[in-house]
Amino acid sequence: MQLRKLEVNEHGLTRGLWEKVFSEDSKEFLDYYYFIKTRDNQIYVIEEDGQIRSMLQLNPYLIQIEDEQFACNYIIAVATEEDYRRRGYMGELLRKSMLDMYAAKEPFTFLMPAAEAIYTPYDFRFIYAQEQYESQGKSGALAVECTDASMRDSAAMAEFFRANFAEQYQVFAERDEMYYQTMIFEQQSENGGVKLLRKDGNLVGLFAYACEDNTVEIREPLYLPEYEEEFQKAVYALKLGSDAVVKIYADHQNRSGKKVPVIMARILHLETLLSAMKVKDGEELKCSFAVLDSIITKNSRVWELTGGQEDRDIQVRETEDSEGVITISALTSFLFGYKTVEEIRGETDVIIPERLGQELEKIQTLEHVFLNEIV
Repeated sequence: MQLRKLEVNEHGLTRGLWEKVFSEDSKEFLDYYYFIKTRDNQIYVIEEDGQIRSMLQLNPYLIQIEDEQFACNYIIAVATEEDYRRRGYMGELLRKSMLDMYAAKEPFTFLMPAAEAIYTPYDFRFIYAQEQYESQGKSGALAVECTDASMRDSAAMAEFFRANFAEQYQVFAERDEMYYQTMIFEQQSENGGVKLLRKDGNLVGLFAYACEDNTVEIREPLYLPEYEEEFQKAVYALKLGSDAVVKIYADHQNRSGKKVPVIMARILHLETLLSAMKVKDGEELKCSFAVLDSIITKNSRVWELTGGQEDRDIQVRETEDSEGVITISALTSFLFGYKTVEEIRGETDVIIPERLGQELEKIQTLEHVFLNEIV
């Protein structure tokens, strides 16, 4: 058994394994993925009997955390050939890739799990629940122009997000011109595209869509509040027939659906993440706690956090005096605002005395997350 990271010119060697394990993916999608996404991603593999039997891919994204940007990786295509499963290959790939990402001082990594239980042993925890609902749309003539985006529209799309939505979120993938060009390619590979809504020549909304059988999926509709009705008319126009189902994911305006946990994250370089965070307005933070991390053991230190009042940035340093103990998984749930201090206090190996809990409450957690990346 050999574990190694492939050279870029070897990335195509993993397509056969992808086709075996993820047989539901179309040729068109894989053509797109292996032409576009594998140009700059990383692929870790385990070879056995002279062939690639297991893989894990890291797709790079520039992630905004508060007012800073960091290179982070989205984990995808964690796969093992059926006859080679239950040998611990996935765990080996996860540990190796996470240690490499830690060495690069990446604050966290994230993924969309096939099942939560697969990744919890490696200290991944949910950090983002996505609004999901079904819609029949609304009949009627559109009062806006609705067209498919082309590559030349990507700069306007990026500016539309920055001007109208970026300030609402603390954590999101930077949506620059290249991001939207890639989105267009991706959606086209799934029999879809990206629709643009314009009023008097100005962009007022956009959404990605894909069509399969009698189902339309719409991802991340972004539109100005006063154009929600026009968005629903555009949804109606996309229906493939009177019985078509339109599934809508991550509508930032509509709150009629249900919140579905979709993205799990794992803290990698803890000091980097903490240093990117803020103290709540008007508060002054000073506390220390020991962290338990059995995989990235360099995170297992006693950390002191200070900051607040005039400078809201959190200052992080190692110390010797600990007020409590927090596991890396519990810390992930708390720092991303997915669980409260009281909730993580009840987890195994977590010790949070009253004073430490009061200090932790002064941290501005990263609860406004917007991570809807698929690949």
